[in-house]
Amino acid sequence: MHPLVRLGQLLRESGYEFTTITPESHARVNARRGNERARTLRDVFGWSRPFDRSLLASEMLSLLEKANAIDEDRSKVRYSTDGDFLFVHSAFPTTDSNSVFFGPDTYRYLKLLRRLKPSAKHAVDVGCGSGAGGIVIAGRCERVILADINPLALEYAQVNVELNGIRNAEVIQSDVLQGVEGPIDLVISNPPYLMDTKARLYRDGGGRFGEGLSIEIVRQAVGRAERLILYTASAIVDGVDTFRAAIDTVLRPRSSVIGYEELDPDVFGEELSRDVYSSVDRLAVIALDVSLQSERLL
Repeated sequence: MHPLVRLGQLLRESGYEFTTITPESHARVNARRGNERARTLRDVFGWSRPFDRSLLASEMLSLLEKANAIDEDRSKVRYSTDGDFLFVHSAFPTTDSNSVFFGPDTYRYLKLLRRLKPSAKHAVDVGCGSGAGGIVIAGRCERVILADINPLALEYAQVNVELNGIRNAEVIQSDVLQGVEGPIDLVISNPPYLMDTKARLYRDGGGRFGEGLSIEIVRQAVGRAERLILYTASAIVDGVDTFRAAIDTVLRPRSSVIGYEELDPDVFGEELSRDVYSSVDRLAVIALDVSLQSERLL
């Protein structure tokens, strides 16, 4: 058993719960007087605060050390809860290039999947990160592949599969769908959608405004899958939805948009002060649901 699986089990047995918020909000809470050091398990594994080793039970401390998940007086991992699910991911702040992100976007993504209730024989979670999306839909699928290009994401996704008792999931390294073999009924994805000067895998989407990876996922899904559910963002420029305009040229004539919904009209507003977004009105989170076998034209 991976030590982070056992650590998660101990946290669950303790009644641990934590909802991960945005990095900016997280920083503000941690900056409050009295929050300099950890006093509880939530402080250690949620708020990522420095802690005295005497605060943790010896087994927890040993598990962190075995997983190489402790850096002097801070845990390198966080655990977040979503209902009965528990997910391990990178500690705050997520500054490393291979950080595995979990936050409000993840919660919105999982809420979308629960609302749409997709089912499939063979599903793939592209850019799975922590694996949360594939894990949440696993109960409605015969087989789920959690695919990512980031080795640390694959390690944490495998931990989360075991921690949440998922028996029909496989974790593989893949650049979008290139490493996935066999038939695919369903592709789901919550890819990075911003431009990041540090090129961090969880954040940098490439392209002009961060839409590059999302468009590539649509492009590859068209040739492989029957349905695609994509949670991403679009740069709205002079009132024009640039992502929608781009995918209109990618989707083949027999593809049918089941749903295209703006879930949040304004996210990451601080990004608009950067030169790369100087022409952008706003960044909007959108949900794209596409049938790739429909007779109806887009």
